[in-house]
Amino acid sequence: MNTEKDLNPMNVIKPLNISPKDLDESQPLTTFEMGKLWATYMGNSMSIQILSYFLQHCDDEAIKALLENGLALSKDFVERIEVFFNKDHFPIPNGFTKDDVNLGAPRLYADEFYAHYLKYAAKAGISLYAVAVPLMMREDIREFFVYCNQCTTVLLGQINNVLMDKRLIAKPPIIPTPEGIIKIQKQSFLNGFMGDVRHLQALEIIHLYDNIENNATSKALLLGFYQIVQDEKIKTLFKRGLDMTDKAVKQYMEKLHHEHMQAPSYLDHLVTTNTYPPFSDRIMLFHKVDMFAMKIRAFGNSLAVTARRDIDMLYARTLMNIGLFVDDGTNLLIEKGWMESPPIACDRV
Repeated sequence: MNTEKDLNPMNVIKPLNISPKDLDESQPLTTFEMGKLWATYMGNSMSIQILSYFLQHCDDEAIKALLENGLALSKDFVERIEVFFNKDHFPIPNGFTKDDVNLGAPRLYADEFYAHYLKYAAKAGISLYAVAVPLMMREDIREFFVYCNQCTTVLLGQINNVLMDKRLIAKPPIIPTPEGIIKIQKQSFLNGFMGDVRHLQALEIIHLYDNIENNATSKALLLGFYQIVQDEKIKTLFKRGLDMTDKAVKQYMEKLHHEHMQAPSYLDHLVTTNTYPPFSDRIMLFHKVDMFAMKIRAFGNSLAVTARRDIDMLYARTLMNIGLFVDDGTNLLIEKGWMESPPIACDRV
């Protein structure tokens, strides 16, 4: 049985007495550090406004505690990034403020939805922080992203515990334990459309299940946004997002159901009939563009471990549709003057 000592990486990894002076905190921020800190700031400044509103309409004590923890982390990350930016004379992004949320607006989602939303947001955060860690050269910035990753991992564990304790999610699918090592003998292992099509392997099941879970949450959030958005162009874009997400979820569910496996459920019933907007059109459009952009990374990870050609094709089509959605959403943000630019390289020509 593992103990706390057993899980300490320094019991395995020997320390090195190296601390290069050109990588310490006295050095200016690199491109990598600017970009990742900027993206983390924007995302968490948005989360502060979203979660603050959710907390105004939450009755379940366990879910309320999750929201409070999520909000505390977002505020903490933003404050720490501001210290880095101020020290390096980097302009603080505008991000999102209290002007983007009406805390007095009626409830838009049921308590249960908040737990699913937090899980989606935490997974997106971990994806961002995990990619950032190996790219950071300055030790203080690297330690910050390690800290973000660790905090968000702990929060995600709490979220899963609450979801399971309240039976708000089903247990993951079960497949037989292999009786031994199996070598793949035929190229038919890759078949998906015709011929000898094998059963799903574990990694394909994982990513189908995860993509259904993510998209069910994304669709419910988007359904609420669609009800309250004021701008007609954005409303049309949101309707497109609803349709494409619904189609993709049904296709992924079909793959699991064909194997007699349970898939995550839709969450649309957790959206109320409220049409009074608690959020600005600006924060909603940014949120959905950002959410769909994060799906590109998720589907890229799915493609990397999927061997059946039919599932590869499903992911490829979804990626194309998501790319077009993100492009059109970004154009709308630019058209309305709502999009802040990430740090850009200088023009040397």
